[in-house]
Amino acid sequence: MSAMLVSIIGPVAVGKTTLAEFLARELPAKLIREAYAENPFLAASYDGDVGASLPAQLFFLMSRAGQLPSLNWPDAGTFVSDYGFCQDAIFARLNLTAKEFKIYEKVLASVAPLIHQPQALIQLDASSETLRSRIEQRGRGYERVMQAEFLEGLRSGCEQAARQATCPVIQLDCDKIDLLDSSVRAAIVDELFERRKS
Repeated sequence: MSAMLVSIIGPVAVGKTTLAEFLARELPAKLIREAYAENPFLAASYDGDVGASLPAQLFFLMSRAGQLPSLNWPDAGTFVSDYGFCQDAIFARLNLTAKEFKIYEKVLASVAPLIHQPQALIQLDASSETLRSRIEQRGRGYERVMQAEFLEGLRSGCEQAARQATCPVIQLDCDKIDLLDSSVRAAIVDELFERRKS
């Protein structure tokens, strides 16, 4: 039996890292963070530098392959990632030109079979208005250029990824619940403990 992986997906600023950090403490689990701060092309890509989009996306793809390797996946324990590998193609389709996406797809086809798949997926969602408000609050300059159309594309892509998932999915509407509420968090933990038993 291999170590359990819980992956959290959702649009930008929906609360993925907040929930992942909590679950890592509570389960307990090892936290796997998206390497956005290490991506040297990310800010330029969101600022409109057409030459930075493909490198930024390939950086994330290879980073995730290094963080979630099926070949060397541990035999025991629990891991929580504040992203889902299934999200990578969603961002790529929204960020890349048609020619760039064809290149990306070829690399993705080679990398995807090497990725350890989650045993549980948590899909977080919120309205574009809520996401825009949170983006403004946390003040990452490169995120402020994200338009409602882009955020809606992320939301739609994550919904589709959740429908296509081969593992159990926990869906949470963050317009209706507060991830900082102790009762909400306890319910998520209880459900994951049940998943871990099965």
